[in-house]
Amino acid sequence: MSTLTASARVRSLVSRIVVREDKLESRLSGSLELVEKRLVECAGRASDPYVADVVGYLVAAGGKRLRPLLTLLAAEFGDAGALGVIDAAVVSELTHVASLYHDDVMDQARIRHGVPSVNARWGNSVAVMAGNWLLAMSAQLSAGLVHSAMPLHAQTSERLVRGQLLELLGPTADDGPLPHYFSVISHKTAALLSLSLRLGALQSGASADVCDALAEYGEQLGVAFQISDDLLDITSSSALTGKEHGKDLSVGVVGLPVLLALTGEDAGDEELRALLSSPTGLAGEDHRRALDLLRESAAMGQARAIRDERLAMARSALRGLPAGPPLRALDALCDVVATRTK
Repeated sequence: MSTLTASARVRSLVSRIVVREDKLESRLSGSLELVEKRLVECAGRASDPYVADVVGYLVAAGGKRLRPLLTLLAAEFGDAGALGVIDAAVVSELTHVASLYHDDVMDQARIRHGVPSVNARWGNSVAVMAGNWLLAMSAQLSAGLVHSAMPLHAQTSERLVRGQLLELLGPTADDGPLPHYFSVISHKTAALLSLSLRLGALQSGASADVCDALAEYGEQLGVAFQISDDLLDITSSSALTGKEHGKDLSVGVVGLPVLLALTGEDAGDEELRALLSSPTGLAGEDHRRALDLLRESAAMGQARAIRDERLAMARSALRGLPAGPPLRALDALCDVVATRTK
């Protein structure tokens, strides 16, 4: 289990973006506790104890609960206490956790949130079915929300699948590596953050303009967040991230720094490009050497610059929203993404 518990991770994130706003921090913390209880309850709905253990495994392992936090913050732009806001936050997290079960199968991941992944513990077939169960449960919950919630959930689920398929198929002859990368992360990562924000705003009765602005903020923040993850895969240890260090590189998943290094023309990066061009992925000394070279490459700085551009676009989407603690918290979240180490 991770040395930082789920509740501690949540409190840490809330305290970083809600500064000197005691009432908002108290509301968010209380609501997130309700979300946590509801997540456990939903996972326990499986009639078979074995299925309940599998579908509740990553829920119990925890995480930052970024997506439900975004749902709750978006609800602050309407009636944050509206009926169904907690379930809207649960929908966003269940959909996210379902995608993790599927992602870990695709990426052959062995660790998630500091514990063995579901596929490592129960096998790929069980992991896929558990992910499907969680996605179905989140769809069932969305049916009890505002009338537009279920179509929105269906659209996001389609985007998640499309992103996974695009990643599997790779770029076509008409689609360059960089456009393909951004298409994949737009559907796999940004779609979920956008869903979380729009769902919270819709359920709270916020205006259409507010819903659109928050959804666009989520799209841009999601792209930046994924680039940040790509950077962390190279720079941080497994103890910090709760995932295998350099896992993407070892299985041939091309994050943005790797992609920029491969397409660069710096003569000093010839050894790095040769290592990264391995058709079977990297292991052992080659893996360690590639990570060392990547950390010192210009591609890391280029990736950070692109991340920061997306964060600026996220902040731009917030212009015109009502000033106040929720808006300041969303702005502060951009700083967290820019400086995060886990």
